[in-house]
Amino acid sequence: MTLYELNELIEGGENQQVEFKRKFTEPEKIAKEMIAFANTQGGKILFGIDDDKKVVGVESEKGEIEYIDLAARFYCEPELVHSIDIMHIYRKDVIVLNIPESKTKPHRLIENGKSDEDEYKVYIRVKDKSVQASRETVKVLRKLRADSPAQIINLGDKEKALIQYLTDHERITVNEFREFLNLSNRRASRILVNLVRADIIRLHNHEKEDFYTLN
Repeated sequence: MTLYELNELIEGGENQQVEFKRKFTEPEKIAKEMIAFANTQGGKILFGIDDDKKVVGVESEKGEIEYIDLAARFYCEPELVHSIDIMHIYRKDVIVLNIPESKTKPHRLIENGKSDEDEYKVYIRVKDKSVQASRETVKVLRKLRADSPAQIINLGDKEKALIQYLTDHERITVNEFREFLNLSNRRASRILVNLVRADIIRLHNHEKEDFYTLN
């Protein structure tokens, strides 16, 4: 990374793929941000940058890097791939943590050292925030993995009814779909996830409630 590219990131502010951190806080909190980027489109966390874009620098590059590695190894399941650039700007050191979009989604946060799957939380990036993913989003992430089996979809009456609904109304939530065809939560979710995997509809992540549109 060049100083010009770093300045561009700082001036652009926090967004879907950029997060500022004044300093390393708790491993769980940093792991949450890393997981959100890996589960979405990848991104960068800049340590030593305040929320107002002020460059404050980091006190110890070695110490920060050790904490980052700790977060990636012991608080992310599966472990996260990442790389680090150390940049010197305005006589201060800034750490740029690069997180590529993962091929082994979904990554989960291990809280309080617990490895019980019920304790896992999955995060994604929505605009400039890292938010907990809905159950449907987690299923979609799992289905879209590169090692997932090919999706063969049969368009039955319910699938066709959904497509017609989206043609007329543009968008639908899982609860609206469930009520529209009087389906169970599980059945409605399965149909939506399969249609996303088949690239027929698209899932839109939203802070309040996810929704679907035709692709």
